Amino acid sequence: MLLSGETKCTAPGAAVDGHANGEAHNDPPISVFAHLAYDKDADGWREAWANGTLVGRNDITPYGYGRAGSMGCRVRFSRSRNEGMLGRLMRLGARVILGFDMAHAVSQRDAIFRSDVVWTHTESQFLAVSALLMVRGSGPKLIGQSVWLFDRWPRFGPIRRALYRFLIRRVDVLTTLSTANAEIARKLFPDKRIEMLHFGIGCEDLGKPAQATESGASVVAVGNDRHRDWKTLIAAVNDLKGVEVDILSHTAGRHRGLARSHVRMGPAKTNDQLRAAYGHASVAVVPLTENAHASGITAILEAVLAGVPVIASDAGGLRSYFTDNEVIFVPVGDAGALSAAIAHVLAQRETSLAMTARAQARVVEGPANLDAYIRRHVEISRELVRAETRQPGAVQER
Repeated sequence: MLLSGETKCTAPGAAVDGHANGEAHNDPPISVFAHLAYDKDADGWREAWANGTLVGRNDITPYGYGRAGSMGCRVRFSRSRNEGMLGRLMRLGARVILGFDMAHAVSQRDAIFRSDVVWTHTESQFLAVSALLMVRGSGPKLIGQSVWLFDRWPRFGPIRRALYRFLIRRVDVLTTLSTANAEIARKLFPDKRIEMLHFGIGCEDLGKPAQATESGASVVAVGNDRHRDWKTLIAAVNDLKGVEVDILSHTAGRHRGLARSHVRMGPAKTNDQLRAAYGHASVAVVPLTENAHASGITAILEAVLAGVPVIASDAGGLRSYFTDNEVIFVPVGDAGALSAAIAHVLAQRETSLAMTARAQARVVEGPANLDAYIRRHVEISRELVRAETRQPGAVQER
């Protein structure tokens, strides 16, 4: 049984730059422009996905937004212009000063203003699009997704806070991926519509939890997020006897001197390498420092779908994704508790695998799967478009 608002994971059936057949809709198609980061072009993403260098459980379209093509939308993606060295330096310099990528948004202005709704993946995109819409004074509806903005908010000076407050006024719906972020946003912007969306990844091709019993004792930890707590993880696993540890990360290397010989560090360069790590892992650990943006949720979802028991730091609103019956949560920064949790999973294999099976079921049933994540974008977009067309004297410019 599905809870209200939840969606089962289904096959992709996505369309890029078009409308795919798949579902019947009474409303006309919505023109969606997915304005993503400069280097997240759909063509390059698809190529990396096909050759296995796009590491992780990814969709054929960036973040799966192309799946909206089977949900009554025409989806187009931002395309990075050929900027050259000087153009790149100017764009990045402006981004450092402003905190968002204005030049990239300006280069996409024609496609933005031809759309009904603009979707964004982080604040770097929605703040820039908002500024563009403010200048013109009209344009499409804007769904602004925030990831790191509210983690950084206390460190912003008064000028930057004032600028961001001004730009957020033009955002029609502000979305977050974390209950912690949503709480902060509602306090800062009590008059703004705030929606917490569960981030999701494709849950096709589930790994069987029983696979984890076929290997020896091993720990895998994956991720590059700035809130990964590698120091605590290394302290927790250094004295685990007979346990191999693989830390697949670009950011953990600075702690290499703290680790003993059974702790290996290095990034996963291909999907085959990542799948192999999960394939022989007994437990996946996602160590985190305090944060508000559900840091680590992608790594947790990937491990769960691979059939590996998960231990995670209790931070960032992750409990809105999983319960204690599905993921083991430990206090932030507590190496002793983390070490004990790892030992428990290794000793209680059947119990741990049953926990993983429950976690898999939760992902498949929703709401933390890719189809549900995209569907909420579509539902919100339809609400915005319908509200606009109901306004007296509304004129469709696009």
